[in-house]
Amino acid sequence: MDPMQVAVPVLGIVAVAAATFYAVSFAELREKSLRNLEDSEGDENGGGYRYESSRERRAKRKADKESKL
Repeated sequence: MDPMQVAVPVLGIVAVAAATFYAVSFAELREKSLRNLEDSEGDENGGGYRYESSRERRAKRKADKESKL
């Protein structure tokens, strides 16, 4: 069996896997960004996008979780 008969399909699979990984990653980033935008629209600061640090997000999630209990 010729090595090219094995190499070409393997390289094709690797290329498709890489493209899928990037597509899913960018879709998740866009979804997260839109979710943050929607969350910030209801804020008292007049809406719009506001940067929120990971510490602030954790505190907010913790407060939400505790309020549900």
